[in-house]
Amino acid sequence: MAKIGILGGTFDPIHNVHLKLGQQAYEQFHLDEVWFMPSGHPPHKTDHRVTEGQHRSHMVQLAISGKPWFVYSDFEQKRQGNTYTAQTLTLLHKAYPEHSFYFIVGADSLYQIEHWFHPELVMKQTTILAAVRPWNTEHRSLKQQISYLKEVYGARIYEIQFDESDLSSEEIRQAIAEGKDVSSYIPEPVLTYIRQHGLYMG
Repeated sequence: MAKIGILGGTFDPIHNVHLKLGQQAYEQFHLDEVWFMPSGHPPHKTDHRVTEGQHRSHMVQLAISGKPWFVYSDFEQKRQGNTYTAQTLTLLHKAYPEHSFYFIVGADSLYQIEHWFHPELVMKQTTILAAVRPWNTEHRSLKQQISYLKEVYGARIYEIQFDESDLSSEEIRQAIAEGKDVSSYIPEPVLTYIRQHGLYMG
């Protein structure tokens, strides 16, 4: 049985914080692999037009190249319609009953998870690894929120010790559109791909 970390997202584009988060989870929890899983049609991303899946997939594959413990997965992108985490986890368990799955999220997701599609199924089917930043104190404290989710849902939640600054793909898209240098935020092969295909140029 393998311990598989799932790092999902639109990855529009993938950037260095995503990679460092995956690496920290891999090392801290002795995972066998971390699967980078670009979303298909995320129901919550309505604020901008999500880049075509083929481009996002290529960028992920370029970003993780050379790290055999990082694996690209098209599991969500192959599905039709909106993709929900609860459904993805159910299908993963059916497809790979021999594996145990660890769902890697930012700490902010622990405050939003009750609004997800069937949160009880998400927390029943996976162990959650949440990136914790030392200065993250908004809402109720993170430890209080974790205790609450454990009590109400029987959730298995562990903290990833992660001190990287918060960086959003939206900020990167805007910087690229404005012609700013983003080479310190994105792996070089990904940046080359973005330029070659004219992505995010506004």
